Amino acid sequence: MKRILETERTYLRELAWEDYDDLCEILQDEKTMYAYEHAFSDEEVRNWLNNQFRRYKNFGFGLWAVVDRNTNCFIGQIGLTMQNVENKQELEIGYLLKRKFWHKGYATEGAIACKEYAFNVLNKKRVVSIIRDNNYASQHVAERVGMKIEKQFTKHYYNMDMIHYLYVINKTK
Repeated sequence: MKRILETERTYLRELAWEDYDDLCEILQDEKTMYAYEHAFSDEEVRNWLNNQFRRYKNFGFGLWAVVDRNTNCFIGQIGLTMQNVENKQELEIGYLLKRKFWHKGYATEGAIACKEYAFNVLNKKRVVSIIRDNNYASQHVAERVGMKIEKQFTKHYYNMDMIHYLYVINKTK
């Protein structure tokens, strides 16, 4: 499995089918998925994983597995994805971790590494995070990465209209 990045405590690598059970622990946990308003079915988890494989092939990046460097324990997924925001394609830093790893700094550590990867490897000038208005923990991660709210918008997902904030950081010279 291809390693992409290393942080102080983790490495990020491409997801693989062997990660399915670990992904289920995240995507099928109602408390973890509260911002999505539903836990995923088995089919939705498979589609999620296949979508990452398509992203790797089409863009060279996607959400990556976050793995503890000392224990090789799967922590979650963090990475970069192209997202449509009001008919504009934006490069997003996204993160979803197993609940037992929340509030330990992993999301911030991985998101900062992804920001640097976007700026220094992909030569992007801007990255965003799209975050639900009620997802305060993810908002705090974006703020620790240095992002600021650029705008609020409504996203239609799972037959619902959901208010989101577009957090943005631009590369400085």
